[in-house]
Amino acid sequence: MDDLTMTIETQDGTRAGPFPQGELDQARGAAGKVPLKPDPDFEAAREKVYRVAASELRQFVERYERLDAEKKDIADQQKEVMAEAKGRGYDTKALRQIIRERKRDQDDLAEEQAVLDLYREALGM
Repeated sequence: MDDLTMTIETQDGTRAGPFPQGELDQARGAAGKVPLKPDPDFEAAREKVYRVAASELRQFVERYERLDAEKKDIADQQKEVMAEAKGRGYDTKALRQIIRERKRDQDDLAEEQAVLDLYREALGM
């Protein structure tokens, strides 16, 4: 097949074709795409954007890693507090329950307690 018949319709309704197959293949190049003209300004700008994006990405990762390390340090300190409380004879399970309750809204906690009391009474507990 020497010629490829292609029809192109433009906005004003005109049509064009056929196009020789060899011309299309040559224009597309080995990758099957129409090659772009080299543009040194574009390449320089693209490289700068890449460096900026990589730098910004590295900053996000490093910030997250610092926060993760701080979180681990805080968790270790909390374990030490509970170990000290346990060493002095306090029930750490009860302490953890009190801490959870103190974080919650008092109205929600009172409502939950009322429902629990109702269920306990219904079950004869």
